[in-house]
Parts: sequence; C-alpha cells; structure tokens
Amino acid sequence: MKSSIRNMNKQKGFTLIEIAIVLVIIGLLVGGVLQGQELIENSRVKQAVKDMNGTAAAIFAYQDRYGRMPGDDGPAATLTARGASWAAVGAGDADGRLEVTTNRTFSGNTESGAFWQHLKAAGFISGNPADAGLLTMPTNAWGGFMGVTTAAMGGNLTGTKVCLSQVPGSAAISIDNELDDGLGATGRLRATIGTSGVNTNPSNAVLAALYSEDNVYTICYRI
Repeated sequence: MKSSIRNMNKQKGFTLIEIAIVLVIIGLLVGGVLQGQELIENSRVKQAVKDMNGTAAAIFAYQDRYGRMPGDDGPAATLTARGASWAAVGAGDADGRLEVTTNRTFSGNTESGAFWQHLKAAGFISGNPADAGLLTMPTNAWGGFMGVTTAAMGGNLTGTKVCLSQVPGSAAISIDNELDDGLGATGRLRATIGTSGVNTNPSNAVLAALYSEDNVYTICYRI
C-alpha cells in the first residue's frame, strides 16, 4: 500500500513552461500553414495576371505576323498552307472581326475555339492546336477555363476581352486591383458572380455589389 502511494506521488503533470512550449510550437505550425496558403494564393494571382497579359501580347503578335485576328483567320486553305501545325485547326469567317458571344466564351465552339487553336498553331501559346471543343481552352490557376468574348458584358464593356472562370473572391479583388480600379462593375475589368465548380459565362448585367470573398467570379479584362 505504501509503495503505491509513493508511486502516485512521483507522477507529475505538465509544467506551465512545458505547456507554453507546446502552445508556441502549435502556433508556429498553424502560422506556417496559413503563410504557405497565402503564398500559394499570391502565386496563383500572379500567374492569372501573367496569363491575361500574355494572351493580349499573343493577340498583338499574331496580328503583326498575319494581319488578321486569331479566331477570325481563314479560310481553311490559307491556314493549312502555313504548315503541319495548322492541319487540324478550325477557320474563322475572315470578316475582319472576332465574334464570340458571351454564352460561347467557355464553349470552345466556332471562333471561340478557333481563337485558341490559331494562337497555338502559330506558337504564341503552348498546347496542341489539334485539340477541339473544350480542350481548346487553357485552364487558369484555379482550375477554371480561360476564354474570350467580344460581346458587351458587365454593363456594356465592349471590345475583345480575356475571361477567367471560377476565380475566388479574394483573388478577383487582387487581380482587379492590379490590373484596373478594384471594382468589378467599372473599368476595363468586369466581374460576374459565378457558381463554384462551374464555368459561368460572363453577363452583361452590372455587378450589383462590391466583391465578396465568399463568392466566386468570372472576370473579363479588355485588352
């Protein structure tokens, strides 16, 4: 009996110093995870900005080389005469205008798909120019599509616009602040509230409220 009492007396709990050390370690681990997530998100934002600006540069380079707009270029015989990389690409109607309605922004159909095929065939962006349909479109940093539209959107923003779908609210805010005025309803970059996991087409309706980090967006930037 006396032996068991002595053993119980020898048992100790954690000291305040030990508890403090454990809490510090947990805090460092949590802080490291959060900082890592922030770094990843920042790198995605930078990649998205780079992709949008890179697409604009590719369009200008294409026009400089061929004197035509990618996607609108044609007819087919003109394209295939340029070489093997052009053998399976679609042709535009060669009327001097890229024409992609908002509901075809992420479809890969008609001049929407031909736009990306032409840039790939010309070597201005990476990818297989023979890919068709949805496969023509690059994916963005959040797994959504990159698309293009020339229809008015976001309160009548006209011109050729590069669009990204499935962009988290916090990222949309950062991209808009870097490229434009930080407001999804004005300027050269306009936003449409999207649905998570869905490549939501841009709308011509004006964004009704300020960006929210709780939403996902389709954002379109006029080049």
